[in-house]
Amino acid sequence: MSENIHRVTARPNARLCAVTLAVMAALSASAAAQTGGPGSSQGSGASSGSAIQQVQGIQQQLSQPGPSVTPTQGSNDPSYKGSIVRDKATQDVLALTIDDAIQRGLKNNLGLVLQSSSQKQASGERLQQLQQLLPTVTAAATYTVEQVNLAAYGLKFPGINPIIGPFQVFDFRAYLTQNLINVQSINNYVAAKHNFEAAKLTAQDARDLVVLSVGNAYLLCIADQARINAVQAELQTAELSAKQARDNHAAGTAPRIDVLRTQVDVQTQQQQLISTTNSLEKDKLALARVIGLPLDQKFTLSDSAPYKTLETPDPNAAFQSALAARKDLAASAEKLKAAESAKKAAVTEQLPALSFSGDYGDLGTTPAHSHGTFTAQGTLSTPVLQIAKMHGDQDVAQAQLDQAKASYSDQVQQVNADVRDAILDIQSSAKLVDAAQSNVELAREALSEAQQRFHVGVADSLPVSQAQTQFQQANDQYISALYQHNIAKLALARALGVAATNSQDYLGGK
Repeated sequence: MSENIHRVTARPNARLCAVTLAVMAALSASAAAQTGGPGSSQGSGASSGSAIQQVQGIQQQLSQPGPSVTPTQGSNDPSYKGSIVRDKATQDVLALTIDDAIQRGLKNNLGLVLQSSSQKQASGERLQQLQQLLPTVTAAATYTVEQVNLAAYGLKFPGINPIIGPFQVFDFRAYLTQNLINVQSINNYVAAKHNFEAAKLTAQDARDLVVLSVGNAYLLCIADQARINAVQAELQTAELSAKQARDNHAAGTAPRIDVLRTQVDVQTQQQQLISTTNSLEKDKLALARVIGLPLDQKFTLSDSAPYKTLETPDPNAAFQSALAARKDLAASAEKLKAAESAKKAAVTEQLPALSFSGDYGDLGTTPAHSHGTFTAQGTLSTPVLQIAKMHGDQDVAQAQLDQAKASYSDQVQQVNADVRDAILDIQSSAKLVDAAQSNVELAREALSEAQQRFHVGVADSLPVSQAQTQFQQANDQYISALYQHNIAKLALARALGVAATNSQDYLGGK
């Protein structure tokens, strides 16, 4: 997921305003030069080039290193990029909304499926440990036919045949075993119970990670579609400039270099359209993989990613809310409790254990000639000489407990960092959207001026080409800024532990 994320950074709006004033001053100077009388093509091109340079300066400022909005939570697990395909592709074109995509992901995403399987496994292990505390009853029915040679055992009696039998025995019997007092088994069961709760909470947390993964994949496709629309518009503009250059050249008012330069611009936009379209198709494949759609199923994106502001919460209050809502943190707490119980089990391994076993059945030569028999036995067992094993088990349990404590402490700080990172990313990306949107308008104005000057013949096509390049870059930065802002809001929902239930509230702004 992270390799598809486009890094865009923000700078304060104050700097943008200052540069905007500079651009307006440059444009005013250019207009004054035109009003003052006819000038050389070189002088007019320099005036238009000055405005383009101002726009380029803004883009350079926007491209300086800054905060990056990246949904890293869970993205390192490749299972969340896969899914189980349960349906077959149809001939219809599926209109896919982001809600539909999320619901499909919650049903088919491989990461969630694997976590659900881990929960079932932990439940089975809990039941296995519980059985050590419950009575165990088994039943058996045997039929035995036997002939004994007493001489083989050294038993010889005068006048008695050493061969006895054959004779038969029927035995119908039930067996009972029960641990009456076994502290180690009790602690083992408690540890398994906490591990099961941790697995259940981890499976619930996986739903947030699925929403984050699906949302990121869907928003990437939206950004790709927006880039295609922008490139198509830029291609139409380039084609108009190329036609104008050909007409001017045919009329003898423009050199052939203008025709060649504008044709290069057209082909550059065509190449950009091919590349952007390919990116969309690949990102749609990635989205299909995340939500479990057949890869040959055609679909369109029904939702867009408009810019809607989100009032960011107070970091401290948000952190306290996240502590209560984050399922992965609760799972870490359960794992810590499980490690503490496992340590107790290792310590109590040296204590005596009291158990009971018995059986009752019907024994005889035939079922009709039988009589009831039983056995009852109580056993008190205690380890005598296994010092190395007991110390080894305690060392292992203590090491696991230390690891669980360290992991839980780090998890608390990670939750705090997730919340604060998301809030900072929302704030910075909101400023970035404003700056990028203003830069698009400035670049559009610079392009319009360059086209007008080229149309009236006071400038060549070079400023037009430069302005088109700057306008394309400004559009791309604005689209990336929108993606950054929306994924930052989704990351905040995940950081607060509410992505699976309230993701639309954060994407839509509130």
